[in-house]
Order: sequence, then structure tokens, then C-alpha cells
Amino acid sequence: MSETVLLSSLTTLGVGGPARNYVEAATEPDIIAAVRAADSAGEPLLIVGGGSNLVISDQGFEGTVLKIASQGYAVNAEDSCGGAAVVVQAGHNWDDFVHQSVLHAWSGLEALSGIPGSTGATPVQNVGAYGADVSQTIAAVRVWDRENNAVHTFTNHELKFGYRDSIIKATTVNGSPRYVVLTVEFQLLLGRMSAPVKYAELARRLDVEVGRRANSLELRRTVLALRASKGMVLDPADRDTFSTGSFFTNPVVPANVADALPLDAPRWPAGEDGGLVKLSAAWLIEHAGFAKGYGLAGELAASGLAEGNNHAGTPHASLSTKHTLAVTNRGGAAAEDILAVAREVRNGVERKFNITLHPEPVLVGCSL
Repeated sequence: MSETVLLSSLTTLGVGGPARNYVEAATEPDIIAAVRAADSAGEPLLIVGGGSNLVISDQGFEGTVLKIASQGYAVNAEDSCGGAAVVVQAGHNWDDFVHQSVLHAWSGLEALSGIPGSTGATPVQNVGAYGADVSQTIAAVRVWDRENNAVHTFTNHELKFGYRDSIIKATTVNGSPRYVVLTVEFQLLLGRMSAPVKYAELARRLDVEVGRRANSLELRRTVLALRASKGMVLDPADRDTFSTGSFFTNPVVPANVADALPLDAPRWPAGEDGGLVKLSAAWLIEHAGFAKGYGLAGELAASGLAEGNNHAGTPHASLSTKHTLAVTNRGGAAAEDILAVAREVRNGVERKFNITLHPEPVLVGCSL
């Protein structure tokens, strides 16, 4: 079924023009059939799940937009030795599955609570938060390989997971993947205690030492509260949550680049040889002069950004008032409004620290 659909209605950021052809598929055969039909017609293909990691051009998408709407999960095996092997449909809401895993006493996903989007999107950029990422629990991902016209199953090792990266992301161009995710299989330990807590702020909130475990349900509640305090849990009443989450990834740089930063700049080892260091994008943004709420009334004119006013001087886009890593739609934003704020932040960090920030969301038909 095809209909005229504004892509802004399919994304958490709320920007994006019309889809020339829109298809929604809720079963694996329908997903594969839709992909094959677009490929046979030589049409560009954009895959949309929860729409939480997309910035789509105001011109829309001149091709087929496929909304993955498959739902549900199934337990393949569950025992005290091997844990639970759970296969989740690509279109299933991610946070719902995390909640179900906690309720079933499947341990390992609780720190990833509250992340918007679909389960099928999680292996694409190795979704992570609070010291955890999905590469730690994914056993296999079943995909449709568009080049070979066949179903293929990747093991964890074959997915080539890295920091916000995987083979699926590396072979995706402008939102159009070679590999269309059908299902994701997780291998989860049994128990009501969490995986070891690796994130210092989370450990403090839970009153446990870093590396210790906590009750999974309590950890989930704490993560949801932390994310909500940063505007990272979707809330229709809170414009700070109309975003793609973190707009920039934490940069990974050579150690000598990190050494040139002030001593209080957060940094973590990245890679086994010690030659690379991961920095905090939020710290770089703030110390380059961009405060929470940057872009709100009165700041745009001074910065040279376009001030698209819709209500008494309120701009369409700004950094979140809770978290400097998120670029938010304050209401009525166009994609270019979002990109203008992000571009100014990226350029400011580069001027100040000679470090280039890279966008985390997929930019479709637009660029920084």
C-alpha cells in the first residue's frame, strides 16, 4: 500500500518532506517483497524503523520509504547454563523489549533502557549508553542481503562491531542499507541482577561500586530517570525530547591530540594499544562556548543563524536545555534549522580545539 506521507511524522526529530512512495511491512515476507520491488524498479530505498536516528531533507525522499513494522519476540532456548536466546523482530520497539527482558529476568540490556527506536536499528550503529552497548549481548542478526538477493545471518564476530559502528552501518549509504535487518538474536544471562555497572554516574545513583551489579529493575528505573533529566526519553510535552538523541559521537583521537586538551577534559582509553583516546563531545561543545539551550531567543541573531520564529521570538531549533549533545526541534523546525545549529556547534568546536565532531544520526538528502 502506498500513500503520501510526510517523513516528519515518522521521526522523533519531526523534520522531513514527503515520501514519493511509502510502504509499511509487518512480516518478514512483506519486508523482503517490498525491498525486492524497489530494487527491481531501480528506486532509491530508505528504511525507517522508529525514526529516532534520522535527519531527513525538507525535500523528502524521491524513492521508496519502507517502514519496518514487524513485532514480537520468541525464546529459542532458556536454561541456567546458556541463559536465554531471544529472537526479536526488527520493528519491535526497543525499550519495550528491554522492559520485557527485565521482567523475564534476562540480564544484560537494562542499562540500555529508554533509548527510542526499533530493535532492528540497534545493531546498525551498535547502540550503547551508560557503559553498555548491544555488541555485548547480540548473538546473531538475520538480514536480507540486497546484493545477493538472499537471507543471510551474521554472527556477532562477523558484524564487526565498533564504537557506534558495524558492517551494516559501513555498507549503508544515505539511509539505504545493503543489509536490511529482519531479526536480532540476543544471548542474555538469567537473573534479576544487572550486568556489572560500568558508568560512574550510574553507579553513584545506585550506591554501588563501579564493576558491581545492581537489581535490574532498580537499574532500569534509575537509567530512565537519568535519561529523562537530560531530555532523552520521548515525551510529547517536552520539546527537549524532539531530537535524535546525541547529535554527535564522542570523538576518538590520537593520544597526543587528547594531551593537548586541558587536564579536566574527560577522556577514556580507546583501543588495545593505548594510542587512541575517546573524548566527551558534550565537554568539547560546552567548553567551545555552546551552553544548554544555545540557539534560543536572542542567541541566533548574534551567531548569524537563521532565526525562524513561530511564537514571539522563539526559534525553531536549538541545543536542548538539558543536554548539549542534542539538537532539538522547538516546534515547526525545518531540517535546515536543525543543521544550522549543528553546523555552528561543529565549526565552533573545530575552531577552539581543532577536533572535528561527526554526526551520529543518518543524514538523508542533506549534510553538515
